[in-house]
Amino acid sequence: MSKTRIPDEVRRFILTSIPSVPYLEALLLLRAESARPWDSFRLAGRLYIGEGQALELLQSMQQAGVTRRLDDGTFVYGPAQPELNALIDELANTYSQDLVGITDLIHSRIDKRAQKFADAFRWKKEGE
Repeated sequence: MSKTRIPDEVRRFILTSIPSVPYLEALLLLRAESARPWDSFRLAGRLYIGEGQALELLQSMQQAGVTRRLDDGTFVYGPAQPELNALIDELANTYSQDLVGITDLIHSRIDKRAQKFADAFRWKKEGE
């Protein structure tokens, strides 16, 4: 199985803007069904996550300028800038070709943060 090279701009976007695999899955789901309004109940059911986590994902995407909230409280996909939309399209294309590579990149970022946290705690304990 050959891995697709992850384009540099997609790699940067993942490392700076995609905090978790559930966030990525929610983002790509909303993109794929962009005409549909989403609430936490619908998203939770589609991703098999809790409603609270689904609401956090929707709100995070809104803060990132990927979705917008409608008057009825639902969210719709609609990146604030055309460049962001094009980048998400490229991310979706790359993900369809190299799911493992993309998820490994997200997990490596999370693992590094966890290790930094653990190291900081250890240093503090050793320095006491």
